[in-house]
Amino acid sequence: MNLTLKVWRQSDPSSSGKMVTYRVEDVSPDMSFLEMLDVLNERLILEGDDPIAFDHDCREGICGMCGMVINGVAHGEQRATTTCQLHMRHFEDGATITIEPWRAAPFPVVKDLVVDRSAFDRIIQAGGFVSVPAGSAPDAHSIPVRKEDADSAFDAATCIGCGACVAACPNGSASLFTAAKITHLSLLPQGQPERLSRAKAMVDQMDAEGFGGCTNTGECTAVCPKGIPLDTIAQMNSDYLKANAK
Repeated sequence: MNLTLKVWRQSDPSSSGKMVTYRVEDVSPDMSFLEMLDVLNERLILEGDDPIAFDHDCREGICGMCGMVINGVAHGEQRATTTCQLHMRHFEDGATITIEPWRAAPFPVVKDLVVDRSAFDRIIQAGGFVSVPAGSAPDAHSIPVRKEDADSAFDAATCIGCGACVAACPNGSASLFTAAKITHLSLLPQGQPERLSRAKAMVDQMDAEGFGGCTNTGECTAVCPKGIPLDTIAQMNSDYLKANAK
């Protein structure tokens, strides 16, 4: 496969960025998207050019590091797939591919395709944990949990914090991420004592970070590689309203 890549290059947060065009030849359809970028970077290094900076870690779709916008879609057009799991066989020979970082004010560009997502860390630090004594790990089935609640909690807990929801949202909202982190705790017995205070603290921190408000556009769940359902946001909003009504 021969491809044309249009990649966002930005040397540092204070510099102006621009799209730079590269030709990549003899790409194997079995390569992952990141492997293709590795091949390009090896060539750039040999030519004395600065390699393209991009985040990655596990390359197994579980860490959320590899986020980038591919052809205008967060993680690319392949549904329920992270960038590291996206393979070149999903592109046509001779295709032109645009590659950009997440575009959101709370995710400032560090370099090229790398953005600072520490705003997510601060949302978690605001309340995404259980601080009350919960004792040692209980024996299986010793605490009854409705299957519907267990399934919903598990669905929310699959969030990997990649930020695709923010990048896709026209408002730059982090509601799906925040709701997932709130919901997976609020549905389980251990998370009940701090349920409302958790929702208030994390939503307030999300707003303080400068993320936009949710208007139920649904782009977030459409690009979420783990398919976090939109109704987690409704659950979060319900808990937040209850917390503020006290």
